[in-house]
Amino acid sequence: MNNQTNSADASMIKRIQIRCQQHIHQAMGSLSDVWRTPIASLMTMLVLGVSLALPSTLYVVLKNSQTVSAQWTSPTDINLFLKKDLPESRYKNLLQRLKTYKEVDSFEYISKAQGMEEFKRSSGLVSALTLLDHNPLPAVVVVTPKPYYRSSIAAQELLAKLVREPEVQQGKLDIMWLERLDGILSILSDAVLVVSTLLLSSVLLITGNTIRLNILSNRAEIEVLKLIGATNSFVQRPFLYTGFWYGAIGGILAWLVTIFMVYWMEDTVLNLAQLYNTDFVIEGLTFSEVILLFSTAISMGLISAAISVNYYIAKIEPS
Repeated sequence: MNNQTNSADASMIKRIQIRCQQHIHQAMGSLSDVWRTPIASLMTMLVLGVSLALPSTLYVVLKNSQTVSAQWTSPTDINLFLKKDLPESRYKNLLQRLKTYKEVDSFEYISKAQGMEEFKRSSGLVSALTLLDHNPLPAVVVVTPKPYYRSSIAAQELLAKLVREPEVQQGKLDIMWLERLDGILSILSDAVLVVSTLLLSSVLLITGNTIRLNILSNRAEIEVLKLIGATNSFVQRPFLYTGFWYGAIGGILAWLVTIFMVYWMEDTVLNLAQLYNTDFVIEGLTFSEVILLFSTAISMGLISAAISVNYYIAKIEPS
């Protein structure tokens, strides 16, 4: 019994080894077939690379745009104008309650005296303001929301919550620019999705058509293989590996094109950042995003190859 078990295990290991050797042989053979027509293969890979590089570059632009919008914190600040003639203790109580708000990142209290001093410095009306009998300016609290609550909807909800505090006379938030920025980012996000869908569809069509031409050019060989008893899966495997190589090399080219595009845009972005006195540096694809790009490229190559081989090889029968 033990001898039979050992013999069965050895036989299974042997079959696995043979199957692995077949896959390696067919994978290397398909790679050699790809480079037998280097110009045509390279043109196909370049088309795949550019088709994948465009959505990945647009994604980099969208990601950096969202980063920039998150860094512009001051326009999302909420100004709370406090009621006049309240004791200082009431203002301190309000500041203590603001510390308990989960939406609030930080806040700055500007007393009536501080507000008057800043107004004198900015307006240049020092002599006229000294003639006033009393300080007409209210105390102000400038509230900065946490990054998660800096969108237009979240900032408006926080403003509505803050103005219900009894010490607050009025709240102000310049929301128009936020809504415009959110609208622009939403349009850009939809554009990335639409362009990605169209270009990935083109990748499927281009790779599928290339595999179809390879199948038709090897029709005689496929008929001979089927004549001697080769299964459809055995015949299909080299073409599937061809789709894999197209996708893998196309993914590498897409990555290189994306790096070039980011490098090309870097000087323009730096000049724009200097105009706004910011130290923004454009960020390219991260390691996980590069892996996702490669996985997408290989998946597109395999899917298009699978569609072509399942349709065309099944129709080829030895005459």
